[in-house]
Amino acid sequence: MSQLLAISALDGRYRDKVESIAPLVSEFGLMRNRIVVECNWFQHLADAADIPQLPVLDAAQQAAVGKIYASFEISDAQRIKKIENTTNHDVKAVEYFVKEKIGAISGLSAHTEFVHFACTSEDINNLAYGLMLSQVRERVLLPLMNELIGELESLAARTAAIPMLSRTHGQAASPTTLGKEMRNFSERLRGQRQRFTDVEILGKMNGAVGNYNAHLAAYPDVDWPRLTDSFVSGLGLTTNSHTTQIEPHDYIAELFHAMVRFNQILLDFDRDIWSYIAIDYFGQRNIEGEVGSSTMPHKVNPIDFENSEGNLGIANALLQHMASKLQVSRWQRDLSDSTVLRNIGSVVGHCAIAYMATLKGLSRLEINGDVIASDIDESWEILAEAVQTVMRKYGVAEPYEQLKRVTRGKRLDRELFKNILEELNLPVEAKAELEQLTPADYIGLANDLATGPD
Repeated sequence: MSQLLAISALDGRYRDKVESIAPLVSEFGLMRNRIVVECNWFQHLADAADIPQLPVLDAAQQAAVGKIYASFEISDAQRIKKIENTTNHDVKAVEYFVKEKIGAISGLSAHTEFVHFACTSEDINNLAYGLMLSQVRERVLLPLMNELIGELESLAARTAAIPMLSRTHGQAASPTTLGKEMRNFSERLRGQRQRFTDVEILGKMNGAVGNYNAHLAAYPDVDWPRLTDSFVSGLGLTTNSHTTQIEPHDYIAELFHAMVRFNQILLDFDRDIWSYIAIDYFGQRNIEGEVGSSTMPHKVNPIDFENSEGNLGIANALLQHMASKLQVSRWQRDLSDSTVLRNIGSVVGHCAIAYMATLKGLSRLEINGDVIASDIDESWEILAEAVQTVMRKYGVAEPYEQLKRVTRGKRLDRELFKNILEELNLPVEAKAELEQLTPADYIGLANDLATGPD
């Protein structure tokens, strides 16, 4: 199908950006993970001494079962879809496919009914989605998050000593440094990245309503909680011991909420950089052949930060809905989570596109140091904070009110600032120190905070 006919922008316009993600989060990826679970469960049961009807697999059989998912390809997925046309049940189609494959392995044709043994579909599904989320966290999202944080930390280090006018409420305010503002964002992102990393991905293998009913009916003497816990942990997941038919998805909500917070911080950054570009604190490197406007040839628009902002908004809308919806299921299970979970790929795709767009935008930034310096040098009124604070030190009455009368809503230069100092009731040495102060010097510990320890 032509990408021009794709309904989703992810599979159309942005396909080249998410091509490498598709094998992980597509229906193909979900099928493969389901087969990983089914095959590993069969192997795990074969290793259980308390289940003598399924003999221990020899080395050749182990390798052959493992190859079912290791060599899984599109033709296999198409075979599953063909089976599903009859079953009208996607997990049952996977079960039948695995039975076909295992039945063709020497010595195992008599044991195929141990495929999907004592399983409800959700035993397979929840673990398959757990594997998917683990894979995209480790292979896609965390590498991009780390790259973003690294680029911001590098920018912070390079610009730590560049004084910059702060703008609280959009108005001139006490100075900072460009690097300190970049470090603010990298530290915020680092915190949410860590919370995202720390979320345990859970799974369950406890049957139709979470009580091991069928397991015990067949093998009442087997320690099923122990056996299934070792299986789930063997997949790299953590067992949730108390569930209904479904793993209740609380960890997914936690994971997605951490992503929302990371994304909101990045969106905040995108908007700040967009605004700094608007006031010419940053320029953007021109790319040969690129067009900024169809009618205004001079323009170099901040399109990468705008693209990131838009994709972050879509991702967060999906993430917040999914986090809220997935925690709710009627009684022991309803099916409304199934269609929602199928949008994990969309979430990951929009996040990845946004992260890559911000990284591209950062690579094009050029610092306009003269503009930043000129802006701060034209704003001597910001030193009123320093002056009234020193007046408090010396017990001068109503220092804030005195400075308010002569500075509020006004623009000062060096000469006007000096004139104000001369009229104040301050010790001579205090006035002398304040006369040496400039807006560019009044940055507190901003330089240290931009480069120092966390």
